[in-house]
Amino acid sequence: MSLFIQGENNDTKHLSKKCLSLTIIYHSHICGGKILKKSKILITFILFILLISISTTNAFINNNCFFSSSYTDLWDGYIIFSPEYSTKTFLMDMNGDVVHSWDSNYIQGLPVYLIENGNLIRGCSKLDNTRFVVGGFTGRVELQDWDGFLLWEFDYSTNQYCLHHDIEPLPNGNILMVAWEYKTASEAVDAGRNPKNIQGGQLWPDKIIEVEPTGPSSGSIVWEWHVWDHLIQDFDSSKENYGVVANHPELIDINSGGRQSDFNHINSIDYNEEFDQILLSSHNQNEIWIIDHSTTTEEAAGHSGGTYGKGGDLLYRWGNPQVYDAGGRADQQLFGQHDAQWIESGCPGEGNILIFNNGMGRPDGEYSSIVEIVPPVNNDGYYEFSSGSSYMPKEPVWIYTAENPSDFFSPKVSGVQRLPNGNTLICIGDSGIFFEVTSEKVTVWDYVNSYPNLKSNSVFKIHKYGVDYPGLTSLFQQSPNTPSLPEGSSSGIVGKEYTYSTNTSDPQGDNIFFCFDWGDGSDSGWLGPYPSGEICKANHIWTEKGNYEIRVKARDIYGYESNWSDLLPVSMTKSKAINIPLFLQRLFQRFPFFEKILNLN
Repeated sequence: MSLFIQGENNDTKHLSKKCLSLTIIYHSHICGGKILKKSKILITFILFILLISISTTNAFINNNCFFSSSYTDLWDGYIIFSPEYSTKTFLMDMNGDVVHSWDSNYIQGLPVYLIENGNLIRGCSKLDNTRFVVGGFTGRVELQDWDGFLLWEFDYSTNQYCLHHDIEPLPNGNILMVAWEYKTASEAVDAGRNPKNIQGGQLWPDKIIEVEPTGPSSGSIVWEWHVWDHLIQDFDSSKENYGVVANHPELIDINSGGRQSDFNHINSIDYNEEFDQILLSSHNQNEIWIIDHSTTTEEAAGHSGGTYGKGGDLLYRWGNPQVYDAGGRADQQLFGQHDAQWIESGCPGEGNILIFNNGMGRPDGEYSSIVEIVPPVNNDGYYEFSSGSSYMPKEPVWIYTAENPSDFFSPKVSGVQRLPNGNTLICIGDSGIFFEVTSEKVTVWDYVNSYPNLKSNSVFKIHKYGVDYPGLTSLFQQSPNTPSLPEGSSSGIVGKEYTYSTNTSDPQGDNIFFCFDWGDGSDSGWLGPYPSGEICKANHIWTEKGNYEIRVKARDIYGYESNWSDLLPVSMTKSKAINIPLFLQRLFQRFPFFEKILNLN
């Protein structure tokens, strides 16, 4: 079902995109300054029919969300996204409600990921680079904690290089980043570029850098790979890299990718820890590439070395064999694709590659599709290839398109993710529409982003995290319950040690620490941890006579603190404490000088 509501201002809100389109167009028919009575009747009738149809469809709408009758097939979790023209990043539940958000000083939040420790890593832009001004530019990466505190910032943007599009956090804490590097027209010609294909006197080949965070605003580049080191061309035989393109599918033709300076436009990056490989989506070559990450930087610049013996040359490529002279137009399968990724372990199709195929320039019309391919790789990470042919497979193992293909189309950005229950989450980035389909291609949920507004709501890509994802601990974590009133003596003498006890429980059953505030400017420090519900005891000696108030609070192992307990008043004297009858206590309250005369304190 697809529901559009169009008002008098002609603003259209796409609430849901399914099979059936219902459009209500409200037109006031004016005649002599009065609305025709028949028009009123017609409008009322249409609204009545619409209400009935919505109430009887196998779906319901909540906020900007659509749920099908099979919404129980929906994989429960939380979606993270950052609208392209917003400084904010949102964490949203499946009802379309924002449950948490982060803020930055900068827009162009393209890649956003929630790390397992609950920190947010986000690419963005200061909008201060005057050379690399094209879609997808960022130049900056920020790391924030759950509460939005900026932990780390890394700027990589000059007139010689600039970050763009995607990043990939690594298991070791480093981050892979995609960047352009500047080459002059002379350098491009020397590398065999056809001068007719040089725009603006420059060329921007891509590179990958691995950054290790060091200080709060610094990082070390510990590994890098450059397209520039793996070029071939058959245009100028006088150049060193001249050769037969078809004989070297491991190399990249410098004259492929069109005439623009940004002739690769790598727009996504993913990492395979098992094989220590990197997957790249090269938009302008209309294909995906896999390279070896096990190399040193020196090996990555050459053609040998690393686990697979090929240095930084391509291990695998797929999507458009035309660019390495192994096929024709009819063999092209990717068209301006985005968000290529290995399907994660534990998900149906794990190890396969999933791609949002945008569909720009398809010969049979422009429409988007999701494709899943089975790469021809063995258990050791080597890819099968027959010389003189194109890389396999011939066809995807799974494809999603709309029933009417042109109903599903995004000319730019966009993303996809395979979920553990077999569903596939899709982001139509250009129009800010998110939806989830089953393996049978039934839509069970969708949502329309309204941030910052419905006219500027594009989203680079999205990611969904299950409710048990470690990075969401802070979302569900509850503080321990308030500890009980401390138990122990309410009076005593200076210099003697007294014992007090308390207990509480933690909603998640986590172990608990306790801290006693003795009311004399000192505390016990954090004691424990104790199992939830177990009694905690602490000792203290007061060194001066006086009246004190004891309180205690609890903290769980994640640092979440309870409120302070109720206060226990304690009175300390210089000599042995005397139990004073109640009538004398009241007398002393009214006539304090009696207490001083008797020197009871």
